[in-house]
Amino acid sequence: MAVIDVPDPQVAPAHASSHPVPRQAFVNAMARAVTGVSVVATDGPAGRFALTVSAVASVSAEPPLLLACISRCNPLRAALLGNGVFTISLLAAGQAEVADVCAGRGPGRPFDVDAIAWGSGRGGLPVVAGSSAVFECVLETAHEAGSHTIVIGRVVEAAAVDAAPLLYSQRRYGHPELCAA
Repeated sequence: MAVIDVPDPQVAPAHASSHPVPRQAFVNAMARAVTGVSVVATDGPAGRFALTVSAVASVSAEPPLLLACISRCNPLRAALLGNGVFTISLLAAGQAEVADVCAGRGPGRPFDVDAIAWGSGRGGLPVVAGSSAVFECVLETAHEAGSHTIVIGRVVEAAAVDAAPLLYSQRRYGHPELCAA
C-alpha cells in the first residue's frame, strides 16, 4: 500500500474550529445516514464472534477489498485480528432480528451467535444464512481510528442473491423503495 501525506492535524485551516463537535450532535447527525446492515463474523483459534456493523464499504474492485469498522472494546476485534479471516454478511430485508441479536439487543442472551441460522462459506467460515450477499475475507491490514479499528479484508469469495437489503436510518430498520428508472 502506498503512503499518502496527510496534513499536520496541529495546523488547522483558518476555517476549522479548534473545538470538536459534541459527541451527541455528531451521533444525531449520523443517524440521518442510510446504511446497509451487515454482520461481521470470524471463527478460528482466537474464537467465534459476530457483530452487527453499519460501517462497511468497498475499498477496491482490483484487487477486491472491503473495510469494516469495529469498536476497539468489542471482543470481535481481538478475535478477528487473531484469526486473520472474517466474513461480511449483508443482511436481507427480513433479518432485523438477526441484526438485533448480533448488536446485543436481541431476545435472550446478548450476542448469542448460536441463536443465528448460520451457513458455511466456501472456505468454511460462518455466513448468515439468507443474507442478500456474503463476502469471505482474509485480513489485509488494520488501522486504529478513534474508538474503532478499521479492518481491510481481501475478498476471496463473494456471493449474492436477489433479495432486498436491510437498511438502517434514524435508529430504525427499513428496506429500499426503488425509484422508477
